[in-house]
Amino acid sequence: MRPFGLERAPDAAGAGRLAAVTSGRYLAGGTVLLDLMKLDVIDAGTLVDINDLAETHGAIGIDGDGLTLGALVRMAEAEAHPAVRRYYPVIRDALAQAASPQLRNMASLGGNVLQKTRCSYYRDPSWAACNKRTPGSGCAAMEGVNRRLAVLGTSEHCIAHYPGDFAVALVALGADVMLRGTEGTERRIAFEDLHRLPGDTPHIETNLQPGELITGFHVPAGRWTRRSLYRKVRDRASYDFALASAAVALDLEDGVVVTARIGLGGVATKPWRAHEAEAVLAGRRLDEHLATSAAEAAFAGAMTLGDNGFKPELGRRTLVRALLEAAEMDL
Repeated sequence: MRPFGLERAPDAAGAGRLAAVTSGRYLAGGTVLLDLMKLDVIDAGTLVDINDLAETHGAIGIDGDGLTLGALVRMAEAEAHPAVRRYYPVIRDALAQAASPQLRNMASLGGNVLQKTRCSYYRDPSWAACNKRTPGSGCAAMEGVNRRLAVLGTSEHCIAHYPGDFAVALVALGADVMLRGTEGTERRIAFEDLHRLPGDTPHIETNLQPGELITGFHVPAGRWTRRSLYRKVRDRASYDFALASAAVALDLEDGVVVTARIGLGGVATKPWRAHEAEAVLAGRRLDEHLATSAAEAAFAGAMTLGDNGFKPELGRRTLVRALLEAAEMDL
């Protein structure tokens, strides 16, 4: 690990000033950042410890408008919260199936949504060709080991997948993310717009401005939030990243889909909202045939390469399973 500086932010304004002056990275749980520093993938320079901001950005609230999650809420805390478990089970499911209990006790929600790809070529600096790590160097994964990598949202410059779970639930539920800039300016954007497609700049992963801090998330209330779940398919039953996952939230009336919200994980370059699949479901009676049609629409644009040719079929089956299980939920 390269030498780095450490500064403690006294408040949100102080965090922004420190980030601007030092060009540093924010540190909360550090469960991904420190790992990548040890691998020499990231040279942090200066870390700005924001854990003292938990008093203002570490709470969970719920009211008629929806659910608010502070960015410094720990994953385990959100998963165990009674309101989350009762009214937003898809979030509970996604958090419970992520990482290990030890990591969930440490990891913050804000840091979790910014986690990096698990692409082996990104995480191993001995591979020179990685456009995400070194812009313009190429993509070794194109002709290499790419079994886990993305089939949706890829480009000729990068096929690295987004590995997280919680973000897939947020994108399905149409959440917003609250942001604070280095000058104290605040803005709120759709969570779906936080991450970028790789295009020809895969090293630019989000639409965050330099030094901008995630302060929280807002998940709107809706009739679909209780009939929601997260299904994750992986090589082993615990502490593994998704090969394919689906976050589903449904509003049904007598078996007919009034509203469907779908997020896909493990198969795309960013947390993926399956709008095409949602459109197929709207206004129709949900059965296996309709769920299959929706899954076909979700993966109509999939591009496979080498070892990941199985992923569209796995993704379709995962989504069909999630839709049918959500329809059978006992509310």
